[in-house]
Amino acid sequence: MFVGHYAASLAAKAIEPRAPLWTYVIGAQLIDIGWGGLVMAGVEKVRIDESLPGSSLDLFHMPYTHSLPAVIAWSLAAAVLVRMGLKLPWRAAVFVGLAVFSHWVLDLVVHRPDLELWFGGEKVGFGLWNYPVPEQAVEIGLIALGAAAWAWLRGRNGQALWPVLLFVAVLVAVQIIAMVMPGGGDTAGLGATAVAIYLVIGLIAWAVDRNKPAA
Repeated sequence: MFVGHYAASLAAKAIEPRAPLWTYVIGAQLIDIGWGGLVMAGVEKVRIDESLPGSSLDLFHMPYTHSLPAVIAWSLAAAVLVRMGLKLPWRAAVFVGLAVFSHWVLDLVVHRPDLELWFGGEKVGFGLWNYPVPEQAVEIGLIALGAAAWAWLRGRNGQALWPVLLFVAVLVAVQIIAMVMPGGGDTAGLGATAVAIYLVIGLIAWAVDRNKPAA
């Protein structure tokens, strides 16, 4: 799962618009931002295995970001942080936390069994990555649903729809580039690239949603 994670951001924005879009966008990928940093530091481990169907990532050690207890902790921390740092209403802060937790739920669908249910415990994953065409269809479908929800909100509020179209176009372009780029390379570089991409997408989300959050 890559851009499909942002469907949760768009849906959360439609349900609870008082949080800025960028908080949902960063939240939906916060787990992978942390993962990228820990991969660069050598704390979490990943291998590139081109023999794997679909994604070539062998995510064999990532307990501090992708285990279920870790994701719960990241989600709670994000909710408290935006509540205290951005003075968001508690409901909006909770939805940011839910956006963070959605990452694990969506990863469960596509990952091979590499998500620990507890530290050092059983690993789970339904393995949709092994079927690249259906997996890509699921990601694009999720984005379409999330974009429709956000477009409905903006239309109801009399706001322009171009931010929806622009943001979704960026996501689709990023997904296509990720599909056609060759694999390989060092894992530290992979972590740095992932963090950079997620932060740039967060910046784009801030730029297209700079209006004052709805009351």
